[in-house]
Amino acid sequence: MEDKKVKLMDVPFLNTTKESFLNDRLVPDLLAKRKRFVVTANPEFMMETKVNAQFKQSLLDADYVIADGIGIIYASKMLGTPIQSRVPGFEVMQDLLGIAQTKQLSCYFLGASESTIEKTIKNVKSDYPELHIAGFHHGYIDILDEEVVKSVKNSNPDLIFVAMGFPKQEQWISTYLPLFDKGIFMGVGGSFDIIAGNAKRAPKVWQKLNLEWFYRLLKEPARWKRMIQLPLFIFEILKNKRSH
Repeated sequence: MEDKKVKLMDVPFLNTTKESFLNDRLVPDLLAKRKRFVVTANPEFMMETKVNAQFKQSLLDADYVIADGIGIIYASKMLGTPIQSRVPGFEVMQDLLGIAQTKQLSCYFLGASESTIEKTIKNVKSDYPELHIAGFHHGYIDILDEEVVKSVKNSNPDLIFVAMGFPKQEQWISTYLPLFDKGIFMGVGGSFDIIAGNAKRAPKVWQKLNLEWFYRLLKEPARWKRMIQLPLFIFEILKNKRSH
């Protein structure tokens, strides 16, 4: 099936919902043993594409770019091509872990610090006791470290979650994807910190109001430097709109 795509700053976003993305795309891909690269993008990602050509190419190489950020939804509406809904990467990951457990598929976890990845694996085993964990490795590696790539490849996983933060995680996937025959590769940012208990998601009411970003800012005031990317992104979208 072909979902319509919405282009923002040259990057094609899948115009979908979380349920449709999982049921119509990822589950069939998993069962057919296809190879797929998933990017969960927000305004920070988009602003990085302006100064990092390699990162932009990684996004263009991806099979699926989904809108993990309310700023992306606002921008699509401003351009008159509204994306249906936000697709939170953390929730997609959680759903995929449940699907993998049910379908007897294996997962590899790459990223975060050594202590965080160990806590992540412990909690994943507790939450998904029947899940096949193919392997795991911390994310403090050189992107050119091929020993880690061999470890991932030899474990033959169906799902590979990479939590190194952007742009490193997307560039790692983009660099090594050609070496694999199958697998859903997904950059998941700070998701391991949440699973490990180092960080918390916003309460459900904040999520429903699309204010998760504001909750995180209140909890981590140092994030303001990152949050300033949102108005800069909106300005960029308006500038692009005027030039067309």
